[in-house]
Amino acid sequence: MAKHRKRGDGSVHLRKDGRWEGRYVVGYDEKGLPVTKNVLAKTKTECVAKLERLRESIKAPAPEQPKAGILLGDWLDLWYQGYKKPNLRPNTQMSYERRIYQHILPALGSVQLDKLTTPDIQQFYTGLKQGGRLLRTELYGDGLSDQTVRGIHTTLHAALDKAVEEKLIFRNPAEGCKLPPVRAREMQVLTPEEIQRLLIQAREDGCYELLLLELSTGLRRGEILALQWGDLNFRTGSLRVERQVHRVKGELVVSPPKTKASNRTVLLPVPVLKVLKAYQKTIHSRWMFPSPVKEDSPMDPATVRKRLQIVLERAECKRLRFHDLRHTFATASLEHGMDIKTLSTIIGHVSSSTTLNIYTHVTDQMRRTAAAKIDRGIGKGTALPEAEVLPQKPTPSTFRAYKGLRRKPGTGCISQINDQLWEGRYSPRVNGKRLARNVYARTEAECEEKLAALIREMKRELAAERERPKQGDSAS
Repeated sequence: MAKHRKRGDGSVHLRKDGRWEGRYVVGYDEKGLPVTKNVLAKTKTECVAKLERLRESIKAPAPEQPKAGILLGDWLDLWYQGYKKPNLRPNTQMSYERRIYQHILPALGSVQLDKLTTPDIQQFYTGLKQGGRLLRTELYGDGLSDQTVRGIHTTLHAALDKAVEEKLIFRNPAEGCKLPPVRAREMQVLTPEEIQRLLIQAREDGCYELLLLELSTGLRRGEILALQWGDLNFRTGSLRVERQVHRVKGELVVSPPKTKASNRTVLLPVPVLKVLKAYQKTIHSRWMFPSPVKEDSPMDPATVRKRLQIVLERAECKRLRFHDLRHTFATASLEHGMDIKTLSTIIGHVSSSTTLNIYTHVTDQMRRTAAAKIDRGIGKGTALPEAEVLPQKPTPSTFRAYKGLRRKPGTGCISQINDQLWEGRYSPRVNGKRLARNVYARTEAECEEKLAALIREMKRELAAERERPKQGDSAS
């Protein structure tokens, strides 16, 4: 006998098309007839779960409607807390809260919603450009950037649009405001020679595998730090990207990618696979790039940013962001003949148009080069030499890595990762292979002590390992 659902839980039944449908009565119309909402799913279990979520959302109290003459600050708080925040990711919540509570409310929060005018908002934007910055004014000046002002406008405009929809005001006063122009940030990419120098220095500074993988895939910083060894198939070379690392209110958080396009699989070149296979033997963690100070945790994005700046300076490269390594990969891929659609899939853009907009300068140059080659080929009536078609390999760099102060053999090495962290490494050769172990400390002196203790411990272990075959021989 079928199990009956409790009264008020809604109904679930199998449709003729094979899907399960759940229905729930949400109220009654003027004639007393029930008004229902429905959900659809492939399985009964999924349908019941969806119906439960629908029922809970309907039971949840609706945001309290504002009264006539409400202040802009009260409406913004109600709009954000009741309508926007429940559907935002933690990092996006922080952006909204900065815009609303640090900028909009102090300047316009006391203005009545129905009294707010376009000149009020325009004057507010002008003030932000002139002296709206609250932190690090000694580095960036008193005014906010054009991009930040446009972001504040986007948030305010959306809140006022909702106020129009709720019939609290007749029109959106932010509609007629003049905004700062959209200026694309100048893209920084490494030249082939700089890439060589960077990797040479990275090998010396202990982050060669991380930067090599980044320059081979163009992953976002949060994506590459969230990689686990289980994501990589050494046989096929496929690397799954299905999570990201970021900070939320000071805490390191691992979460799914922001969009479906970011959840993807990338194929690695064979040389990169060989490097990662050798690197895996030195790592005792499920994370591909584990934290040097916290057990079972990925590396902190801030640590990677600081370490990159050290490597760039030592490699005599221009100063750039970690994200510019992603641009370097994309630019090199396009210059070597990769099509836009493939590149868009690899780097995780939602659409190819996004990739085209970002790398217009590259594609324009590719079109001009192609047109020139076609013109020369037609004009001469002969095919172009192969050397003009294929990209040329860069000349091997003669750069020598910065090694710092020389240490005595057998004492390991020490490097400064950032202002608050030192790394010590000891890597003796055992049976023809390097056996590397690291220690970390807050000061150079403490790191020296930890490294010395590590070396003594490893030497005892190696000596004991060498004694085992001798003991086995004497017993036989």
